[in-house]
Amino acid sequence: MKQENSKKHFQEACQYIPGGVNSPVRAFQSVHREAPIFAKKAKGAYLWDEDENRYLDYICSWGPMILGHNPEFVLQGVQEAILSGSSFGLPTKGEVELAKLLVQTVPCIEKVRLTTSGTEATMSAIRLARAYTKRNKIIKFEGCYHGHSDALLVKSGSGLLTQGFQDSNGIPHSVLEDTITLPFGDVEQVTAVLQNQKIACIIVEPIPANMGVIESQKEFLQSLREESRKYGALLIFDEVISGFRVALGGAQEYFGITPDLCTLGKIIGGGYPVGAFGGKAEIMNLIAPLGQVYHAGTLSGNPISVRAGYETLSYLIQHRAEVYSSITEKTDFLVKHIKQLIQQYKIPAIIQSIPSLFTIFFSSKEKITNLEDALSSNADLFTIYFNTLLEHGILAPPSQFEAHFISYKHSQEDLNKTLKVIELAFQKIQEAIAYV
Repeated sequence: MKQENSKKHFQEACQYIPGGVNSPVRAFQSVHREAPIFAKKAKGAYLWDEDENRYLDYICSWGPMILGHNPEFVLQGVQEAILSGSSFGLPTKGEVELAKLLVQTVPCIEKVRLTTSGTEATMSAIRLARAYTKRNKIIKFEGCYHGHSDALLVKSGSGLLTQGFQDSNGIPHSVLEDTITLPFGDVEQVTAVLQNQKIACIIVEPIPANMGVIESQKEFLQSLREESRKYGALLIFDEVISGFRVALGGAQEYFGITPDLCTLGKIIGGGYPVGAFGGKAEIMNLIAPLGQVYHAGTLSGNPISVRAGYETLSYLIQHRAEVYSSITEKTDFLVKHIKQLIQQYKIPAIIQSIPSLFTIFFSSKEKITNLEDALSSNADLFTIYFNTLLEHGILAPPSQFEAHFISYKHSQEDLNKTLKVIELAFQKIQEAIAYV
């Protein structure tokens, strides 16, 4: 598979962009590639690079392409919207229409604010929680990623783990003093902190997917709900990935647990840049101009992103049963057969999943439940897996610590092809293990 054009573009990019990419995981460094592939176009379940190679796509732009790339109805809506203008700096009817859909579908949202990214959404939700509780300290969990704002970039998984570190330089110690980071799943440590310190909020990925997919226990999330309420802290679900993916109402619907606030992104923009934070009206009404918690953005509620999100969510609402049952069946099918291949080839690996997401951890552990477990994974074996898939036209996430995403457009033929290529990858891994 030739990739000369991608290599050429990457060499040029390195002259003008730090590391040649605008988000670290895109560099493909952790999978030991000379250069990343440069995407040119995508449609349905497939993506083409600058060398015209076609790939079956399991990145799905890290989640938002739940309906596949470039659905015609989304494309038509965006084309219609852009003819009226790309940005106004004024409110639009489209913002109201998208907000109404979010209030109708997400259990905790009574009011919502749109942002331009998930990072901005979580940053703003934390500020709001601090204002509401009049407290400063927050609790987050190791391996949960909530964007790259200073207070949340501690042991945050995702791209940091891919680069081989857990924290970022450039963050003042004074900022980190108010961030308490605990092991995911450890209720006792959460309770101990709540008993001894005034905590503004607990922020958590209800389904962690930035250290690989962690199959959350409902009991843990329910305990967070009960303990936060007991000690006067707000509970924030970061549903930037899980929102509208695991169920129409996100992890809140999937587990039947309602937080005080949540953050959203990815799918609510239909592939275009957008984010949101919302929750109880009593809390949201503290935001300016009603209150004194400031949040602003010229491109918040951008009409193009809003229209793409509206079309995407409208389709998910109208075809709810078919879309979610289909994606769940596809996930279950892949996971079942990958487990069989793991056993057949005696690969030291475990696959973990939730509807529409899965991760293969190359680890000898029986289950991956937290960051420490995830870090036990064998990066060399994952590299063999990733490169074998890529060479056979399948695009997996270029990091052991990310999730594979399944779209509504992945066909049974696509799934069967995926399993055949994964079997080839496992054969190579088996040979590599035997050689060692």
